Amino acid sequence: MSDLPVPRPAGPAPACGCGAAGRFGPTHALILLVAVLGLGSGLFLTGTQPSSIFTLLGGLGAIGAATLTAAGGGRRLVTVLIEAAVRSSAGR
Repeated sequence: MSDLPVPRPAGPAPACGCGAAGRFGPTHALILLVAVLGLGSGLFLTGTQPSSIFTLLGGLGAIGAATLTAAGGGRRLVTVLIEAAVRSSAGR
């Protein structure tokens, strides 16, 4: 065994080990997709009305989008949402 000291990083440790700078990546998207599909399927199998399921999942999606916007500075997400709104209104 060596008596050499182990080098330590100079700056503070990252808050989470979620990848580069904690960005939302494809793995996170896949996990959320599976969770939403599982929740929706489970509610449907218990006899919940589909309109209630869609309302709930839509609300969860809105909360998730707002959280990502607040946590990540939101420029990229806001850009995507505005672009989608412009494209949908131009299609009328």
